[in-house]
Amino acid sequence: MTDHFGYVALCGRPNVGKSTLLNHILRQKISITSRRPQTTRYNVLGVDTHGNHQAVYIDTPGIHAKTGKALNRYMVEHAKSALRDVDLSLMVVEATRWTEEDEAVLKLIQGRGEAVAAITKIDLLQDKTELLPVMERLGQTGVFAEIVPVCALRDEGIEDLRRVVFSALPEGGHHFDADEVTDQTERRIVAEIIREKLMRQLGDEIPHSATVTVERFAADQKQDGSPLTEIHANIYVERPSQKKIVIGRNGKRLKLIGELARADIEVLLDQQVMLHLWVKVRKGWTDDEQLMRRLGYD
Repeated sequence: MTDHFGYVALCGRPNVGKSTLLNHILRQKISITSRRPQTTRYNVLGVDTHGNHQAVYIDTPGIHAKTGKALNRYMVEHAKSALRDVDLSLMVVEATRWTEEDEAVLKLIQGRGEAVAAITKIDLLQDKTELLPVMERLGQTGVFAEIVPVCALRDEGIEDLRRVVFSALPEGGHHFDADEVTDQTERRIVAEIIREKLMRQLGDEIPHSATVTVERFAADQKQDGSPLTEIHANIYVERPSQKKIVIGRNGKRLKLIGELARADIEVLLDQQVMLHLWVKVRKGWTDDEQLMRRLGYD
């Protein structure tokens, strides 16, 4: 039986549901999610293998118009770079909204080879017949070979979408082992889990001015010999006032962020974790390319 392999760029505007969709396709969380736009900051690879088919999804940052700061330019460039050399573009659109940013993404993928559209959040439609004009509009663009409605949270349409993607893959040998799900290191995933909890606990402004680095990731063991991982991580913000907000009154918010993150990290590592968090200020880091590189945005 001939093997099929290909790279699939998950693209779309910010907060349209790309990362949630990928996690449900893989049935494993590798990409963080929140209701805040621009949660994903760099390309994340997710590998979906089924029989002789292997699709490597690239979860990209949302493509948006505000590219003034260096961090925004970095995210948009990463998203655009994923479209340059893939076998399939999978554009994610929302069932209830079509914006100028959606239009910009559509223009980017036109003429770049085969494309498929996934219409997300169909559960928000009170009447499923409302889906028909959305599908008709996308069909009239002439860009998409297939249009698949999905609701990731209810696991609706996910298998249909997987079949459509697998059928579009060219012939070729697999690049990853069958049990591999991502190229992300545990250290990177841990940092992203902490940032996810930060984004979910804070308001609109601070999450975009915050990033996380893991400074220590060490295997240890408890007194009874059971495994233990000790993790030290820094949360960086841009202003002292933001640091106070992250820490919270009597350190309560930082403690909550740590508790929520530790629970997810223990599931990821399948062992007990000792997590230590510090909040530090790096003024203007989101618009300083040298500082960004130091903080892991290579």
